[in-house]
Amino acid sequence: MKKASVLIVDDDQDLLTAVRILLKPKVKQVIVERNPENLLHILSRNEIDIVLLDMNFKSAINTGNEGLFWLGKIKGQYPHIQVVMITAYGAVDLAVRSLKQGASDFIVKPWQNEHLLQTLEGIFEESKASGKPKVANLPTRDESELVGRSAIMEDLQYKMDKVAPTEANILILGENGTGKDLIAQALHKRSLRAKKSYVKVDVGALTETLFESELFGYKKGAFTDAREDRQGRFEAAHSGTLFLDEIGNIHLQQQAKLLSVLQNRQVVPLGSYQGIPIDIRLLSATNVPLKALADESRFRKDLIYRINTVEIQVPPLRERGEDIVLLANHFLRFYNQKYHKHIEGLEREALNKLRSYHFPGNVRELQYSMERAVIMSEQQSIRDVDILFSPIEKEAANDTGLATAAVTNQSLEEMERKAIQSAIERFNGNISKAARELGLTRAALYRRMEKYDI
Repeated sequence: MKKASVLIVDDDQDLLTAVRILLKPKVKQVIVERNPENLLHILSRNEIDIVLLDMNFKSAINTGNEGLFWLGKIKGQYPHIQVVMITAYGAVDLAVRSLKQGASDFIVKPWQNEHLLQTLEGIFEESKASGKPKVANLPTRDESELVGRSAIMEDLQYKMDKVAPTEANILILGENGTGKDLIAQALHKRSLRAKKSYVKVDVGALTETLFESELFGYKKGAFTDAREDRQGRFEAAHSGTLFLDEIGNIHLQQQAKLLSVLQNRQVVPLGSYQGIPIDIRLLSATNVPLKALADESRFRKDLIYRINTVEIQVPPLRERGEDIVLLANHFLRFYNQKYHKHIEGLEREALNKLRSYHFPGNVRELQYSMERAVIMSEQQSIRDVDILFSPIEKEAANDTGLATAAVTNQSLEEMERKAIQSAIERFNGNISKAARELGLTRAALYRRMEKYDI
């Protein structure tokens, strides 16, 4: 990099100063500029190898994504110049679009200096060696991880490929049943920590008393039943990935304790005063929309920024129409093997029934329906009569598969309560069977039973 000339364009003076100090001893020339309007003039008067370009400026260009505008200007006049986009956690979707429009890579701020230097060095060396713009190397996908060929899923996969190898904390958002757990597993498998431990915790199911002992561990004698030292989930995930599911459901007091651990990068087990350093990559998930999560009476904003360096939105199944048949056949193959069946496929009427349904329970509901169909079918193929939808969800759809009735939250909760009561009575109190019938986990069913005082 000693022969490289770098231009940094950002309207944050503190960032420009910091990057200039970092790069000055590493490269031949560093030029900084706050106003993107001067960008092309600078390029015309200097031999620039790499431009570090911010995605957003307080400028007169009213595009909403100025970075893409200036990227197009650079590539239009100077196609040989490598451009690395600078983005905040909320604009990663724009940064991914920039890669398709000619950017060499992007970095998310705040970044680690070593990562920035490695990124710039790799881009410079490869461009000089080949004489061609560098195309970002993406990790190899395991196509069995996620099933889907729709455009929205391809965009999701592309974004995952970019962020997975980084150390960025990721918040996975999406409705119940969309596959947030699978997304987390896929991110770990594609990360640089893939060979290390992957630890999942359903924090939404932890009581206040269990929260600290499960996450942070405890020492023998810390409380009545603490008969031996126990390692917490943070410590178990050291050097690997920790996935906190249902993080939107934890209380403010628990949030404060979690924030302290993430800030200090150490845990203090119950009954101890000695902190234990932790090195984890944090993934979190919630079905709570980000706008609702940003309500400080519900969730701390400082914690949101800690867990949400990059945000991944998992689409509901109703927005992935072309994936429904693909997923149905995937589940058919899976349950054929599991239950030693030899069902050859789905009849046209069965496929039409699936396509016309809006799946309020998302992929989980489709999986439930296909498992039941495979179990109950006595034919060589799945018929439309074999496919039944979840009793919790089906009331939300009319005959065309579109939820058109104006149903209040109270009536939806009443429908859910009745469906749960009916399932429990039908299986004579067997929670495992009732949960399976409803398409829920045992833990999720217990939470709903507690919610409705069943």
